[in-house]
Amino acid sequence: MWPTFIGHVWGLPALVRKSLAWGQGTEMGRHAALTVATDLPVFFADPHSPWQRPTNENTNRLIREYPPKGTEIPQHQPYLTAIAEELNNRPRACLGFYTPQEMMHRLPLEGEDGVMPS
Repeated sequence: MWPTFIGHVWGLPALVRKSLAWGQGTEMGRHAALTVATDLPVFFADPHSPWQRPTNENTNRLIREYPPKGTEIPQHQPYLTAIAEELNNRPRACLGFYTPQEMMHRLPLEGEDGVMPS
């Protein structure tokens, strides 16, 4: 998992690769290794404080429209990829009704001034 995750982090545009806010789960037990490998600071939300990571909570809510809460998420990559692609192509009010994929394509390339193109 870690080499894949680190590869995904390095694949993000610099504008969105500034920090990572995580919950209190054990899945980030190697957070220091992630920071060293990617130069990405990891911050942890306080216990029982979902408002400290609202994007994560909203994404969890959207994902749970597929396998309902309490149902085990299958470890079948084509199924998980299909969910990710559908969510990344779903317009969001917080993005001015653009899709996350459209917004990622609008980000400046590495080395540009960091200003969103109009």
